[in-house]
Amino acid sequence: MSGFLEELLGEKLVTGGGEEVDVHSLGARGISLLGLYFGCSLSAPCAQLSASLAAFYGRLRGDAAAGPGAGAGAGPGPGAGAAAEPEPRRRLEIVFVSSDQDQRQWQDFVRDMPWLALPYKEKHRKLKLWNKYRISNIPSLIFLDATTGKVVCRNGLLVIRDDPEGLEFPWGPKPFREVIAGPLLRNNGQSLESSSLEGSHVGVYFSAHWCPPCRSLTRVLVESYRKIKEAGQNFEIIFVSADRSEESFKQYFSEMPWLAVPYTDEARRSRLNRLYGIQGIPTLIVLDPQGEVITRQGRVEVLNDEDCREFPWHPKPVLELSDSNAVQLNEGPCLVLFVDSEDDGESEAAKQLIQPIAEKIIAKYKAKEEEAPLLFFVAGEDDMTDSLRDYTNLPEAAPLLTILDMSARAKYVMDVEEITPAIVEAFVNDFLAEKLKPEPI
Repeated sequence: MSGFLEELLGEKLVTGGGEEVDVHSLGARGISLLGLYFGCSLSAPCAQLSASLAAFYGRLRGDAAAGPGAGAGAGPGPGAGAAAEPEPRRRLEIVFVSSDQDQRQWQDFVRDMPWLALPYKEKHRKLKLWNKYRISNIPSLIFLDATTGKVVCRNGLLVIRDDPEGLEFPWGPKPFREVIAGPLLRNNGQSLESSSLEGSHVGVYFSAHWCPPCRSLTRVLVESYRKIKEAGQNFEIIFVSADRSEESFKQYFSEMPWLAVPYTDEARRSRLNRLYGIQGIPTLIVLDPQGEVITRQGRVEVLNDEDCREFPWHPKPVLELSDSNAVQLNEGPCLVLFVDSEDDGESEAAKQLIQPIAEKIIAKYKAKEEEAPLLFFVAGEDDMTDSLRDYTNLPEAAPLLTILDMSARAKYVMDVEEITPAIVEAFVNDFLAEKLKPEPI
């Protein structure tokens, strides 16, 4: 366990009081669940979460008071040897991963935290964690199995709200069939049992009427749904509402030809959000008939494939950069190969060149049940690509091999006359081994 934790967190953490704690001591204390709390002192929602999380943390660990350093003490005091070990369900530790840019503000914020924190100076490690777990907003709280490193729950904020006593600890993922179990609605009032989904591909659609991008996507999705059904495919969509009132839900749902979780079933809606770690809307998760995730990028796929010819949208190792999928550039480091698209077949040849490397990387991390550390794109010549070059201050050369890390505001550039598979693979491996020197964006 300590080997994984040290690789993830480094050798030292700090308490709110500034004392150093050896990471390997977490393994010795039998920690079974690790929470990573991503936040910032300047965020009011983070301040609110810290207060509720401190109470939650204290209850689960059985601490009499979750004061500063309460969960992170270096060792028991005199007479503590007679104290009972915490029950397995309470073997929890939390580590704060800050995006603060000012050390004094960071110190003031962590001072009252009863859990541990990555040292302020560990900026590079913090950034790696943000990228590794695809953190897109704060506050975020994810739970990991402290032994295997596997993600147990991507939306810990809902855990605190839905299970404040920790009765469902350690909040591991449940099968979709179990989470969705119960009646589903059509907008004419008809009720169906979730068992009617058996044998179908399913789109789980997280959306709300108050969200303009959601309404835009819904209009496109209605047409996609119709085309897929007319093609004879077994496909159903389940609307999971984030509307602020039942009236808004009913108004929005009236536009939808598919099913919905009843608005009044808040617990089931929340469990689905927890299951898929929803951090923003609209989000469309596409599942196979066994309930396994095919893609979390259903929104992008629907917008890119108006005729639904590629349904059910199995992920492609290499994407052609477009207006609709450019948002993925913000999810973490991306390899982008810029080509001269005026040359017929150049984009397709570029995709074929980097696809074997992309497939190898994806397979390697899939075997570890982890997200691949890179996304792969080919970019032609259009307004979107021109904007990207301008924003990242890239030369106009083509071909141009780059890795762009928007969250770190860093780029890595290889400008060579000929790009070969060996050059791409060496470039990727050097990036993953942190051998490349970044240039600022």
